[in-house]
Amino acid sequence: MYKNISYFGGVNSLRFFAALLVLLHHSATIGRKYGLFDLENVGLFRNGANAVNFFFVLSGFLITYLLQKEQSQTQNINIKQFYLRRIRRIWPLYFLLIAIGTIFLPLAISISGLDYQMPYSIGQTWYYFLFFCPIMVLHIYGHHLLEPLWSIGVEEIFYLMWAPLVKFFKKHLPEVIFATMGLKIATEVAAYCFFDSSSVFYLLAFNYNFESMAIGALGAYLLFNAKSSIENKLCFKPIVRLPVCSLVLLFLFFNINIDNAVWNALFFTPIVSPLILSFLYLYVIFSAVLFCKPKGVLENKVLVTLGEISYGIYMYHCCVMFSVVVLLSKFKDALPQWAVVVLFLSLAVAITLVVSYFSKRWFEDWFLQRNKSKVSK
Repeated sequence: MYKNISYFGGVNSLRFFAALLVLLHHSATIGRKYGLFDLENVGLFRNGANAVNFFFVLSGFLITYLLQKEQSQTQNINIKQFYLRRIRRIWPLYFLLIAIGTIFLPLAISISGLDYQMPYSIGQTWYYFLFFCPIMVLHIYGHHLLEPLWSIGVEEIFYLMWAPLVKFFKKHLPEVIFATMGLKIATEVAAYCFFDSSSVFYLLAFNYNFESMAIGALGAYLLFNAKSSIENKLCFKPIVRLPVCSLVLLFLFFNINIDNAVWNALFFTPIVSPLILSFLYLYVIFSAVLFCKPKGVLENKVLVTLGEISYGIYMYHCCVMFSVVVLLSKFKDALPQWAVVVLFLSLAVAITLVVSYFSKRWFEDWFLQRNKSKVSK
């Protein structure tokens, strides 16, 4: 019933909202670091980690569905083409940001005479970026302008192993999915019990979110292989779907913390809570895919367009915010606090959206169109 979905309704809008949450999270971090404002205790500005985890679940869902669809239609998965598609979509912007953050920005800072010292040089970090382990840069040098790249490294490693697993274990895909989840959870338990939280093993165990992507993959497997209508099942009836989706979105956007033992156990227990949240994110994705109407809120043209540039929003926003900090630092003392907050957020969001839009149209799409032209030949 669901083996030939060509467009996932509502997904682009969800991508945008997740990217926006990451932007807001980093705006609070950067605003406090440079003495502009302190919003880190406001729920809307402290849920970036959960938004990134949502991205992981969504990535696992989409990639696994598309791999299954290709295998069903062609009796094969062309791993080379899969890798090339991922390279053309991810690498251009990834390496452009590395060039901006390690070469052009330091050069601009040096020329302008700004009182700012980059926490690292390209000579100290190039191998981490090149081999898709930018999380080590964060671990060694702390918060920096290329911080969002860490999750791209996680996804790239997952893609590298996932396509061959889906291809060669197609009859045992559920076992592969549960094995991935089990091994990752076992790694987290080992890290939690036997390693210091500052160790590299602990860092990698809790940030390489393969279990979240595996949960997304499980959702894709269940959807693709469903024998009957999912929409009619009790768990997706409006009386269940609306409260659950509302609860998840309230938590995701506002990081609501209810002083209740059950709530705390669900959402604030190490190892267990991220799994629960990942399944809830998957439920929201299912709800969007199954019930989003062509003229519904999530298919609004503006939101869809913003979703299409969400990769750019996620990648560019920290560099844009640093530029806004430099601009505001010259006259922030002459403005009231509320004006600084409004001006910073307005400029950061507006400039990020504009840069991301033109990056998608003039830079990222160029690589994607080359792929299409080669296929057509």
